[in-house]
Order: sequence, then structure tokens, then C-alpha cells
Amino acid sequence: MEIKREIVSFEVNPVRSSHEPLDPVFAKESENFLSPGQTTGLSNGVKGITIKGELFTPESSEKPSLPALILCHGIPRGPSDPQDPGYPGLAERFCTEGFMVMIFNFRGTGESEGNFDILGWAEDLKAAVDYLWQHPGINHKHLSVMGFSGGAAVAIYTTAHNQRISSLISCASPASFDLLGEEGVAADFINEFRRIGIIRDSGFPPSLDQWKRGFEEIAPRRWVASISPRPILIIHGSKDSVINVEEAHLLYRQAREPKKIHIVEGAEHRLRTDSRVIELAIKWLTEYLSKSPS
Repeated sequence: MEIKREIVSFEVNPVRSSHEPLDPVFAKESENFLSPGQTTGLSNGVKGITIKGELFTPESSEKPSLPALILCHGIPRGPSDPQDPGYPGLAERFCTEGFMVMIFNFRGTGESEGNFDILGWAEDLKAAVDYLWQHPGINHKHLSVMGFSGGAAVAIYTTAHNQRISSLISCASPASFDLLGEEGVAADFINEFRRIGIIRDSGFPPSLDQWKRGFEEIAPRRWVASISPRPILIIHGSKDSVINVEEAHLLYRQAREPKKIHIVEGAEHRLRTDSRVIELAIKWLTEYLSKSPS
């Protein structure tokens, strides 16, 4: 299958209060869909930070509109493996199944600007949804999100607040970020994030307490029940040494129908590289599409 790849970019508000609700902010429809290389503000005139991404579209599809999928990466843990096809490879796999797929770098990562901030990541995902929503080739009834680890946590929070998202796949998501509340842990994390380059500015965050409150706000266990009546698939590895598998069971208990959980035997934290997980996700998405109105 021939796949069209386009570089995309959009701007989002660089600063928000951790206690501030995630209110919908919509630019004019004509400004929300951007040509490659263009940027526009989605933050009421406040100069934003540029988020970089890529859009994958199956060129041979005869459908007038396509189901869409946004993939959300997790919190980086160090340099990437040059032999790893990464999220572009994953996007191409879903694209061969007939999905229009968007990948992007959350603020502080890759070519995107800014510093790592979990509530800022929720703003980034919301802006990605807004961007994709304006694409003339999208089927608005089928815009799904699939997130991994910290990206899954952000996806749960954003889906709970954004009715444009029709279904969610959560892979290796924490139920909460309670560890950051322990004495000195948040400061240690910030030092590590500086070391790996996702917190780039010396004065960031301006308030450690506010930065920590963002994680309290995002905590998936607070929001997963609000995704219903839209479906959620929770996937976790039985051998995950980063986020205990019990957190997946907790999220499943908190979620409402329609919901499904799949514990992948022997899988560790990095589920993106496990072919069983990807095939499971494809099967679940295609079954959901076949049962829902087009």
C-alpha cells in the first residue's frame, strides 16, 4: 500500500496553571487545519510553542473518509535506538489497515519546542485532536487515540475531557503518579529530565509545587470512568517492572462499560515493540469500527 507522509506543525499555549481546568479553546475552523510547515495559534493570541508531527494517509483507499488514529508516546528515558523504526514504523502499520494516523512529539521532546510538563502534554494532545478534526479526509465518528505509558495517562485525561475522541487504547498506563509526592522525588525527576533533555530551560518549572500538581490533576484513576460510553481497551504487560500490572487492574475496575483489559503474558513495559500488542490493538479497533455506524 502506498502511504502519503506529511510533516505537520501547530502551536499551543506554553504556560497553564496546574489547577486550571482543561477548557476547550477552538480557533476558527479554517485555521485549525494546517499545511505542512505552517503554524497558527490555538491559545487566544498568546504566542505558543510549536509542536512537530507527521501525518500518514493510505493513498489507495477508495473511502470518502478515513478512520483516524493519534499515537501518543511516553516519557523518554534516554536516547533512542537508531535501529528502532519507532513511531513512524508503528504509524505505517496502522496505516496499512486503512487508518489515517498522526504522530507527534509532545513538548520538550524531539523537534517540538518547550519543556516537559504533564498538563502541557494534555494541551498538546488536545491541539493534535483539533488539528486532525479539520482534515477533509477524516471520518469524524472514528477518531481514536492510542497512548503508551505517560502518553497513555495523558490520553485517558484528554479523552475524558474531549468528546471528539471516539475510542481509546491505553498501553502500560500508570493509575496515578503518587510517587512524585514523596520527599525529594519530584526534584530528582526534574534533574533527570534535564539530563536527558526534555526540560531545557534553566528556569523551568517556575514552581515545583505547581508542576507536581499537574500530575495529581492528570492521574488516570480520577478520569477513566468518564470515558464511558466510549470504549476503552487497557493493555499491560505481566512482567512490567516500571508500572506494576495491578495499576491496569485498578484502572479497569474504575472504568465503566464498554471496557476490555488484556494482560500480555511475559510482556514488559515497552509495549510498542511487542507485535502481539499491536495486532491486538488493530483487531480491537477494526472490530469496534465494524460494529459502529460509519
